[in-house]
Amino acid sequence: MAQLFLYSVILFIVSAVVWWLYHWLFIITEGVFLGPRLVVWLYDREAYRYDDIKMYDMEDELILLVEPILGELSGAKEPILLDVAVGTGRVPLFLFKDGRFTKDLNGRVVGVDASQAMLDLADKNLSEVTGRCELLLGSADAINFADRSFDAVSCLESLEFFPNPEKAIEEMIRVLKPGGSLLITRRAGWEARWFLSRHYDQKEFVALLEKKGLTDAVLYQWQNNYDLVIGRKPNVDEVV
Repeated sequence: MAQLFLYSVILFIVSAVVWWLYHWLFIITEGVFLGPRLVVWLYDREAYRYDDIKMYDMEDELILLVEPILGELSGAKEPILLDVAVGTGRVPLFLFKDGRFTKDLNGRVVGVDASQAMLDLADKNLSEVTGRCELLLGSADAINFADRSFDAVSCLESLEFFPNPEKAIEEMIRVLKPGGSLLITRRAGWEARWFLSRHYDQKEFVALLEKKGLTDAVLYQWQNNYDLVIGRKPNVDEVV
């Protein structure tokens, strides 16, 4: 009887460990520690239900997304925004729904993502704004644009899942025009620490962005699981 009880305890412990490993590797960190191919495969596989899970709301997105981007582009003429990890088109969709980005600024968006299935859904979601948004398959670690190509760059809820987060930051700053802004999120909350070396506390993250070349980086509490940091690439005459 005692032996049966011991076996049951061992089985319970092993099952708990296996469940936690699965939850950590596939749910919390979405396969990032198992390689970029698995991450892309998971997003391709789950793309069809991504929007249903997120349940984006126009009123929320106006505060979380539209106003911060428009604030950074105020005064710009025909700005081009690069959205890295565009997914199903969240950023361009709500910018276009609001209308000021197109009517007042005559702006355009380029969206890049590593998942073709996500891009296919973005293309469908943005079918009414053809010509305003270009969607491209590509990696955040090697953005296929020349230096100083964009007036602003956004990267929301994605950085921790890139193969090389710091390289991705360098690439986003590289393609940003002098005086342009980077809007990027940092994972927050208790789950963030399970990203291990990919996790930065608030001060570390701001310091990292400044080290990579941004100035005036400011961190805002954005969503339950994410902080938003906005920083500016110095103008040429500001670089010492």
